[in-house]
Amino acid sequence: MADAVTSTTIVDSERLAVLQFTNTSDGTGESAVTKVDVSALNPSSNGQTCTGVRLAKICYSTFGMSVKLLWDATTDTICWDLNADYTTDEDFTEFGGIVNTAAASGKTGDIKLTTTGHSSGDSYVMVLTLIKNYG
Repeated sequence: MADAVTSTTIVDSERLAVLQFTNTSDGTGESAVTKVDVSALNPSSNGQTCTGVRLAKICYSTFGMSVKLLWDATTDTICWDLNADYTTDEDFTEFGGIVNTAAASGKTGDIKLTTTGHSSGDSYVMVLTLIKNYG
């Protein structure tokens, strides 16, 4: 068996992508699973492929497990930690969003996710608002 997960694109416009993710765990958990594949986001109006994102907002609720969002690279870098048993929303738009700090080696622009402390029945729901970068 595997965790029951969903990924839903709410908005994928020229400037923003808003994505919702859920997980109800059977105890398996997720380990460095790609949740945001920037190359799969809609291109710009002049056809440029999205090459990265900045984390503008995050709204989440966790029950029983914590979650790590990771910038994908040869050595993944922490983007944001979501505490266990916690509900909040964070807005980083005042300063342009959380930038990808992954080292250049193997940097893809994608966001991965890892759950920790998960057991059967634990869950998370999150909505990410991302500012898209091109070129």
